[in-house]
Order: sequence, then structure tokens, then C-alpha cells
Amino acid sequence: MFIAMVLVAAVAAAVLINTSGFLQQKAMATGKESTEQVASGLSALRVIGIHDGSQINYLAIYISPNAGSAPIDLNQTKILITDGKEKAVLKYGGSDKYYNLSAGGEVTNLSLAAWNLSAGQFGIIVLQDADHSCQPSTPVIDKGDIVALTINASAVGLDLAPRTTVTGSVIPEFGAPAVIEFTTPASYLDTQKVIQLQ
Repeated sequence: MFIAMVLVAAVAAAVLINTSGFLQQKAMATGKESTEQVASGLSALRVIGIHDGSQINYLAIYISPNAGSAPIDLNQTKILITDGKEKAVLKYGGSDKYYNLSAGGEVTNLSLAAWNLSAGQFGIIVLQDADHSCQPSTPVIDKGDIVALTINASAVGLDLAPRTTVTGSVIPEFGAPAVIEFTTPASYLDTQKVIQLQ
């Protein structure tokens, strides 16, 4: 009888130990995922627009990963943007919509591949990428990287006339989105084709 009780106790103890080990592993994995979700994300550094005198035709959203963020794959990132009438959801247009300016150059040069966009697409202009993680086919940004996401507002159908309120966000695969919110100026000057909006 005593031996049977010892055997039952041993089996019960083994089950409890296995269960506690499994729960500990699950808790650690959940904690890691939660920390990654909270710490990761994007921040919008600024937004610039290029106009033709009557409306803004092109936008560039400068983004960088948040401090402590895990690497962010721009292939899995979406831009949601609206002018109050039209809404657009944009995704990366692919390696032919990519341009690297980390060695120098002007973001506002419209001959760059990253501006040649159609509806539903955004382009990427790399401004700072010390470890060369952001490549045309695998555009991953990590600590210290800065890129400009380009939008052809006319192709998307946005009407960015003077005094238009624009809202939106750049949503990564995981983590906090970068918020876009600005109102276009009261008028566009021919002497200033490039304007800072946010």
C-alpha cells in the first residue's frame, strides 16, 4: 500500500513539474512578444510636400524606428492616409520603387525611382543606413536608420489643395504606428515648391 502511494505521488509530481516547465516557457515567450510589441514601432520625423502652385502632388514621410525597436520590414508596412474625402492604403511598390541617397543627394529630385509611383504604392528613399540593412528587395530598417516613404498624391487620388486636413499613419507589422497629421498651407508660393507640412 505504501509503495503504491509513493508511486502515485511520484507520477503526480512528474506531471506537475512538466506542466510548470511548459507554463514557464509560455510565459517567457508571451513576455518577450509583449515587450517587443510595446517597445517596437515607428516615429514620423517630418513630412514634406512638393506642389505645382495649386495643390501638393508628392509627399515624403521621414520615418525612423523607435528607440529599442526590433528591426522593421517595410515590405510588411502599410500607409493609411486620407484628405477627408479620399482614403488610401499603400504598400511598398517593390525594388524598382527604391532609391538610396545615404551617400548624398536631394530627396526632392523627382527623377528618382522612388517617386515613379502608381495608386496603391509607396516608394522608399534611404537617407541613413550604416549597416546597409535596407535593400531594394528586403527593405528592413533598424536602430539609427532614416528613410523617406514617398507618395504620389495625385496618383492616389488625394486632393491636397490649400487648407486641407490630412491624417493617417504608417503601420508596421508589429509595434506602434507613426502618426501623420497636418493641414496644408493657405496658399502655395511659386518660389517655394517644397514645403514642410509636419
